[in-house]
Amino acid sequence: MQIQNLKRNFKPLAGGVLLGALLMGTIGSQALVVPEQAAARTSLGALPGGPASFSELVAQVKPAVVNIAIVGSRAAPQRTFPQHQFPQGSPFDEMFRQFFQGQPNAQSRGGAAAPERQFRAVGSGFIISADGFVVTNNHVIERAQEIEVVMSDGQRYAATVQGRDAKTDLALLKVAADVELPFVELGDSDVAQVGDWVLAVGNPFGLGGTVTAGIISARGRDIQVGPFDDFLQVDAPINQGNSGGPLFDSSGQVIGINTAIYSPSGGSVGIGFAIPSVMADEIIDQLKTAGVVERGWLGVQFQPVSAAVAASLGLDDQIGVLVADVVEASPADRAGLRTGDVILSVDGESLDDSKDLPRIIAGTSAGSELDMKILRTGKLRNVTVEIGRSEEEVVASADETYSAPQGLGMQLSQIDAAARQQLGLTEDQQGVLVTGVRQDTPAAKAGIRRGQLITMVGQQAVDSPDEVVDAISQAAQAGRSSVLLLIEQRGARQFIAVDLAA
Repeated sequence: MQIQNLKRNFKPLAGGVLLGALLMGTIGSQALVVPEQAAARTSLGALPGGPASFSELVAQVKPAVVNIAIVGSRAAPQRTFPQHQFPQGSPFDEMFRQFFQGQPNAQSRGGAAAPERQFRAVGSGFIISADGFVVTNNHVIERAQEIEVVMSDGQRYAATVQGRDAKTDLALLKVAADVELPFVELGDSDVAQVGDWVLAVGNPFGLGGTVTAGIISARGRDIQVGPFDDFLQVDAPINQGNSGGPLFDSSGQVIGINTAIYSPSGGSVGIGFAIPSVMADEIIDQLKTAGVVERGWLGVQFQPVSAAVAASLGLDDQIGVLVADVVEASPADRAGLRTGDVILSVDGESLDDSKDLPRIIAGTSAGSELDMKILRTGKLRNVTVEIGRSEEEVVASADETYSAPQGLGMQLSQIDAAARQQLGLTEDQQGVLVTGVRQDTPAAKAGIRRGQLITMVGQQAVDSPDEVVDAISQAAQAGRSSVLLLIEQRGARQFIAVDLAA
């Protein structure tokens, strides 16, 4: 068996059990908010023996839960045929040559990319504002070319991707409606306790408007599918199609986004996982305002302090993280961190779990300073680190500074030492790194992709994000309908014209 996501495969867990990340959803907070009339919450969790009925709560929140239907494309599975060798000119040679001509195999294709085939899929989501912002999972929409949001009353709206974050599996969509939409708000998942009642609403197996109930089984689960795993575990039945849907508490607050299941068959066995609303809230705010998530960057590889490591270093407890490597010219390198250091605390917060360090760094703004207590060769030291911006995230955004009527939809970064190492760039390769491209934008439609370099705009060489933005603005002010970009990737260069029209 294997760990399987409905959109992609994960690594096998011990025992060969399947982990299926459902087409499901996230977010928590307050109950459904109906425009111009806030619905009163109905607390059901305090009744002896459990709630008599969830009917009032369901009626209150259900209008804000949506089905998400996507149309996308992916590489079609290829059949391969053996190559038979016969004497040239023989009858068998001619017969097999004609038979295999055009058949898909590695030799006849000459390494060409496999053709793509269209597919359809469904998931869940929920509306968080009257103007049509919808939260779901990134894996629900990551390959989507068309997205449609279906309301509980059957009304359908086309949706676009406002932003998405693969590391937390969150995505934010936007629909344009001529009416105010019912919505729910994020709650505080930190107050949820093991044993509390929860309600999952979504679109399992395409059966929209399905409601299931259960309890919170555990908190802080690390299921090894991402760097920021901190899931709520629930026993409310959630299945394929529930991904991206909300998990409500008994007062109608959304405290989680249903994302994955633990199962031997792909169906519910009573172990599901939801992204806590507290984590989702911060991510969604960034996606709403910038379309991307900006994270801090330290520049170290590290590992947990095991019992054996702690004993070898003379530590009484298994605390902190052991630095296995330091990226050259990174914030950690500039601060003097070394391989073999043990980081014990950050700004006074003890690192009791190895997951604490990436969480703290990711949540720290670039340019901020953090005080670290480290252990080096048996002595305690204090180190101050100025946090950088993750090389995978935006450094300058053409969308935010571009003065033309419509942004290109790119996020740009200076090429630093870490990026050169990661992408295999030589020291003499110049340009500006594309760190992200939003779907359905001029840049995406022109074929620009993350990881490419922009070396010229028009006939002007560029070496910084600001130079790219300025050159694009000049082209727009000159009344150009498009701007010419020289793109470099793996040593190949190509000019691409990107539409500037509104």
